[in-house]
Amino acid sequence: MASKEALIEALRLKDVVRAGWVRAGVQNPESVAAHSWGMALLAPQLCPEDVNLCRVLELCILHDLAEVRVGDITPHDNVSPEEKHRLESEAIENMGVDAAAAFSEYEAQQTPESRFVRYLDKLDMSLQAEIYESQDLNLSEFKQEAGDW
Repeated sequence: MASKEALIEALRLKDVVRAGWVRAGVQNPESVAAHSWGMALLAPQLCPEDVNLCRVLELCILHDLAEVRVGDITPHDNVSPEEKHRLESEAIENMGVDAAAAFSEYEAQQTPESRFVRYLDKLDMSLQAEIYESQDLNLSEFKQEAGDW
């Protein structure tokens, strides 16, 4: 069971702002936790019947938890994918919350649930970009084709 301190640290994901939106000039950008919530909102609406929704929701909630410690590392940060994975894996392992298995599953992309969550990750970002475009910003780089699941 996670300690009170570990849970408080994990809840600080609400304070980690999505770095890509900041770089793009978005006023009042969402937090990483808000992004995870957006994915969790989309999950029951779009989840195929043969995919475990409970596991999908768990992956949505936990997939970015390491960012509490390492920040929201983007492709513009000159951190290799291998180093990003190493930093995030180490953070998850040392946080004191039960999230390492979910993080590893998401990163490996070998289960239908992890692949569906990756789709939700892209879809949430694309939909959020449409919302932020009302601020007269060109966010086409964030509007990836999520495609059909």
